[in-house]
Order: sequence, then C-alpha cells, then structure tokens
Amino acid sequence: MGVEVKKQERESSQSLIRRFTRSIQQSGILLRARKTQFKGREKSKQMKKRAALRREEKKKEYEKLRKLGKIG
Repeated sequence: MGVEVKKQERESSQSLIRRFTRSIQQSGILLRARKTQFKGREKSKQMKKRAALRREEKKKEYEKLRKLGKIG
C-alpha cells in the first residue's frame, strides 16, 4: 500500500517532490504512522474503575459548588 509517483516529462524535481508529498498526505499514510508511533498502555480494570469513580466525585463536587454560586 505504497504511493508511487513517477517523474513526468519536463517536470522539475521540486514539483515532483510537491506532487509526492501531496499524494502522501491524501493517502493518509502519515496520519496512520503518527497514530501508531506513540501507543499508550491499556489501563487495567481496577484503574478504569478508579478513574470513573474519581470523575463521578468531581462531577458531584462541581455541581455542589455551582448550586452554592461559587462557580459561575
């Protein structure tokens, strides 16, 4: 699944490179490469639960402060 660009007759090197980079961007190869470059570790089930509980606590605290008028 590569991109192939051949030099056309009477085409300068700069325009060839420009055509190549445009075709690479349109194909989405760069986006896929950047996404897979930094792959994060999967969180354990326990860590997911803790994060969800922490989010719920923060929501409750935020709502409480909003009702008291301390947050706009």
